[in-house]
Amino acid sequence: MDKALRALVRDVLGHAARQGLMGNHHFLITFATNAPGVQISRNLADRYPEEMTIVLQHKFWGLQADENGFQVTLTFNKVPEELVIPFDAILKFADPSQDFGFALKPSDNVAQPKPSKDVPPAPTTHAQEPDSVGGLAAQPAPTVVSLDAFRKK
Repeated sequence: MDKALRALVRDVLGHAARQGLMGNHHFLITFATNAPGVQISRNLADRYPEEMTIVLQHKFWGLQADENGFQVTLTFNKVPEELVIPFDAILKFADPSQDFGFALKPSDNVAQPKPSKDVPPAPTTHAQEPDSVGGLAAQPAPTVVSLDAFRKK
């Protein structure tokens, strides 16, 4: 199934490379930065040692897709960066304009983080999501409201 979904990503990105994005379409792509064949700048690799999410929406250039992966140029803090991403490195793909998305199992050749026995697990934090220009923007923490305050007593 994952092979078919990766082929779908290949076809969708190939179409976007040839025709551009139509209407409100935009893609969120999460990939393993430590996967074989991934080419990103040292700065991005240091900042995102395991995975990273990018957005293809308004400001991206040079999108090309072939049988093995895709490459695209995005800006991060106003600095253009070329990324080369094999399809085997993709972990999630979504088109929020169509309420469509899926997660993929990591490919066998993608290094998985190994839990350390000496270090307790880190507290859960909210990951940063990409903004519309390919950079990253902090997401506010969700607010939980108790409904008890609104119930009649």
